[in-house]
Amino acid sequence: MAGEADPARRDRWTFAELLVESEKRAWALLSAFRRADAVAIWAPNCPEWVLLEFGAALAGVTLVTVNPACVASELSHVLRQSGARGLILSPEYRGRDLSAVVDQVRGELPELGVVLSFPNWRQMVSEARQHVLPEVLPDDIAQIQYTSGTTGLPKGAELTHRGLANNGRFYAMAIGARETDVWINPMPMFHTAGCGLVTLGALQTGGAHVLPPAFEPGLMLDLFEAERGTILLSVPTMLFRILEHPSIGRRDLEAWRLATLGGAPVPPELVRRAATNLGVKVAIGFGLTEASPYITHTAPDDSHPEWWLTVGRPLPGIEIKVVEPEGATVVPVGQLGEVCTRSVCVMKGYYRDEASTKAAIDGDGWLRTGDLGSIDASGYLRIQGRLKDMIIRGGENVYPREIEDVLFTHPAVAMAAIVGLPDPDWGEVVAAFVQLRPEQDVDADALSTFCRERLASYKVPRVWRFVTGFPQTASGKIQKFALRRQYLDQAT
Repeated sequence: MAGEADPARRDRWTFAELLVESEKRAWALLSAFRRADAVAIWAPNCPEWVLLEFGAALAGVTLVTVNPACVASELSHVLRQSGARGLILSPEYRGRDLSAVVDQVRGELPELGVVLSFPNWRQMVSEARQHVLPEVLPDDIAQIQYTSGTTGLPKGAELTHRGLANNGRFYAMAIGARETDVWINPMPMFHTAGCGLVTLGALQTGGAHVLPPAFEPGLMLDLFEAERGTILLSVPTMLFRILEHPSIGRRDLEAWRLATLGGAPVPPELVRRAATNLGVKVAIGFGLTEASPYITHTAPDDSHPEWWLTVGRPLPGIEIKVVEPEGATVVPVGQLGEVCTRSVCVMKGYYRDEASTKAAIDGDGWLRTGDLGSIDASGYLRIQGRLKDMIIRGGENVYPREIEDVLFTHPAVAMAAIVGLPDPDWGEVVAAFVQLRPEQDVDADALSTFCRERLASYKVPRVWRFVTGFPQTASGKIQKFALRRQYLDQAT
């Protein structure tokens, strides 16, 4: 089931109807493209996204997922690098004419033959004649999804049918999903969390899938009430915003039983607030696009005495190990290193980028995640953050998550992000970017004292900046590189 923004009108499909509509889209695709052709979708969350995803899978067409917020140069890179032969797009996104953007770059895309806006695409679907659907193999490329590109141009991860389908099923099993569940899905469909974990998790367990057009806290609460929502998958910032919504105390959220969190470090304070304020259980996952995406997960009633400080154990059939950063030696239990994973869910590679593929996946199939973590004696993984985000201050390693978790416990702090800034004496110094909760007031001295009482002195931020919001990816992750760049630009 896919929900529209207007509470008075929502489009709904049974599973039988979903199959019929998906087959029609497969026939339409096969009338214009061949099996294994790359066809891109450029659109915000909408019912057509789900139908096209399933139709492409039935047709054996590789779906290239494009962030609707992309500017012309970013769109051009994704379509050119993926070799997309077709593009299906929403006419507009947040008031921007997407067709006009395509017109700007089409001359740079010699492989792009067919461009259809949704109205023309739906007409094509209605006129499509029945085709014999091809054999689609488990290890065929289902989707090419582009990484965030925080360091250089985004790379296209080749994700297989086997990897995506199994990952959605493993996740649904880990959280105890049932046929009676109603999943409210705010995650962008162009990302593995939206079109993979939730879409395929709900599909394979028989639950209802409610798809709002975008994340907005009030709309999310509306849908949880109206549809009797039971499960949420989100990044931590989304749940924070839901908890801060002024109407939350008046809402009937009795059906909501589980919030699953991933995509960014989960502060223990958020887990506590979800349990106290909402009365929901919390489970935490860890992964990345290149792994389809989840690698580990906690359970809703996890027996680990400190499960909320971990990201759980590996999902079925998935292996993990922690090795020396930039090395290959496995580190002892409890020691920090780079997390690696191996499974059928790992991408085949980066499309048309053999060098990057070899740098990411070794000859034995182990994918280096770029995340710093440790495995405890019970086999639970703990993540300290990105390897590249680690701050080295005067020879001491500082892990941003530890400081952020402390700041989240301050009653005046709504959100916080820790980054390293260059310093001529120390190499790097710790900087805190803080967003305060409404009607709360606290200064840098008070927060420094608060941190000094709970952290070693070298971990206490030396630079404090109060902000009203954070630069974020479309999936809600805070872009620390953008915070660092903004600060340095203002300092020069």
